[in-house]
Amino acid sequence: MRGMFDSTRLNPAAIDRVKAIFMEAFNLSEDTLLSVAELRCHEPGCPPVETVVTARSGDGEVQNWRVHKPIKDIASDDVTALSRNS
Repeated sequence: MRGMFDSTRLNPAAIDRVKAIFMEAFNLSEDTLLSVAELRCHEPGCPPVETVVTARSGDGEVQNWRVHKPIKDIASDDVTALSRNS
């Protein structure tokens, strides 16, 4: 049985692509640390796969976003929609 964090190795290029999309969409500074995690949920009512992106800026501010898709399927439009809702 798989847990919340899938042990399958993710494609580093896909992660870098998602990071670049978030950096541009939210105009994040170069000193911002981005973490990208793909989570699986087996609870009723939650999406089967979601990607959580966390930004930690140099001044200590933390922002989190959730996209209900695997990392490999995230497109610029998905992130643009998040930036409009922020």
